[in-house]
Amino acid sequence: MEIIRIGVFSHIDKKGEQMSNKGFIGKFVSFLYRYSQIYLDKELKPYNIGPGQFYLLMPLFQKDGVNQESLGQSINLDRANVTRAVQKLVKEGYVYRQRDDEDKRSYRVFLTDKGRAIEPGLKKIASEWENILLSNFDSDQRQTIVNSFEDMIKNVSRIMEKK
Repeated sequence: MEIIRIGVFSHIDKKGEQMSNKGFIGKFVSFLYRYSQIYLDKELKPYNIGPGQFYLLMPLFQKDGVNQESLGQSINLDRANVTRAVQKLVKEGYVYRQRDDEDKRSYRVFLTDKGRAIEPGLKKIASEWENILLSNFDSDQRQTIVNSFEDMIKNVSRIMEKK
């Protein structure tokens, strides 16, 4: 069985045959993730936050006062990372935490005035990144890409829930 080398990745299927002449899809996902992190690190520097905090703020712009655990679930982030990200956002003055009236063991996360004030800037960063990613695609292709990502996430979620 021959192993096909593609960059630093090797990819063969169960029969030992090459899956794609363009490479293992994980390589592309990895590249996009790394480029996204680099882009967001640079663009978020003036706000003194990183990508982790950025991804937590985006759902709060849609619905303020979300339960901290639900907030983490909405972006598939574990409890410890959510806690660290929220603590950073509290330290920067973008959010505050308040005990949940319905469940005294948990907290709700609310935007401060300073947090609301950065919404346009952060949404602009998100929009610009999306436009960079999808610049060569028409609207139908863009929708197909989004649908495909949603389907891939569902596929992976089903498998991960079983483990």
